[in-house]
Amino acid sequence: MRPALVDVLLALVLTGLNIATLLSWEGPRTGPAFALAVLMAAPLALRQRTPVVTLTVIGAAMAAYSLLGHGDIPGGGVGLLIALFTVATLRPRPVVTVLWLATVAVLAIVYTEAAEQLAWPEYVQAGLIALGAWVLGESTRRWGLRTQRLAEQAARAAADERVRLARELHDVASHHMSVISLQAGMAEYVVDSDPRTAKEAMATVGDASRAALTEMRRLLDVLRVDDTAADRDPQPGLAMLDGLVARTRNAGLPVELTVTGSVRPLPPGPDLCAYRIAQESLTNVLKHAGPASARIDLDYGERTVTLRVSDDGTAARHGQVPAAAHGIRGMRERAELYGGVLTAGPAEDGGFRVVLRLPVGERR
Repeated sequence: MRPALVDVLLALVLTGLNIATLLSWEGPRTGPAFALAVLMAAPLALRQRTPVVTLTVIGAAMAAYSLLGHGDIPGGGVGLLIALFTVATLRPRPVVTVLWLATVAVLAIVYTEAAEQLAWPEYVQAGLIALGAWVLGESTRRWGLRTQRLAEQAARAAADERVRLARELHDVASHHMSVISLQAGMAEYVVDSDPRTAKEAMATVGDASRAALTEMRRLLDVLRVDDTAADRDPQPGLAMLDGLVARTRNAGLPVELTVTGSVRPLPPGPDLCAYRIAQESLTNVLKHAGPASARIDLDYGERTVTLRVSDDGTAARHGQVPAAAHGIRGMRERAELYGGVLTAGPAEDGGFRVVLRLPVGERR
């Protein structure tokens, strides 16, 4: 049910109760008394649209009802407290403070006109009742803001996850499809003149296809809520760098791998980040460098892991690629996600070089 409809029903019910209360009391009741009784509840239908006006009208009606000598307030002032609660929920604190003081003043008038003599604790009680409505409204407002903030955080997290999955799919598809394309082209070229080489190329195509399917299946498993961790394939990391190098060599690119420092397991996030950047860098060499060889240098420092991927291909082709190209931009975003820094550009001695530095020690 929509909130506006609920407010209308609430106003109708309270208005009906006010009128029924007046009719049940002994003694004559005039038209102004019924009109003021209606104004003590009917404005609640608009309480979420115009809370300040609603509270003002209800308070003025109650004060007028008492000052005109009509006696006890029908409904006991419930409409006034609901209006104050609404103001505390929807309006800033300075506005609520002023209207709370006004509400206390109205209750004081009602109490004074209803009895010949009142002790000061009864006035304090009136103020505390109004304060309770204020506090409840303030708590509701904070709860609403917190809920909104959590919803925004969830939306940002979902967007970040979509970007991460898109980047993962890009890296997986780009690398393996590059290998498949190159090997399939070579197999087609030598199928008549060198059947053995063509057979080896097609075997590499099969291996790359299966590897791509495995990694894509792992990514899709992330989206399944009924899956268990035991059913999933292990996430790629630097421990699988040898396999990546072997597949790239089979694709026709000579790759040399050098590992220095104290080799140790990394946290899953940085570990996957470094692996994907190495994969994307080798893919770019396959796609753009032409006849070339590549080298991977991996150094495990005390607090930083440094990954260098360089090639000796034609440097000019790299200069033609914008610095904000999708692949390089994606690698930079990966690195920044884990507090790392990535630089990419032509090397001084020719070719192209990608350097990743990831913090893996204590937080700075």
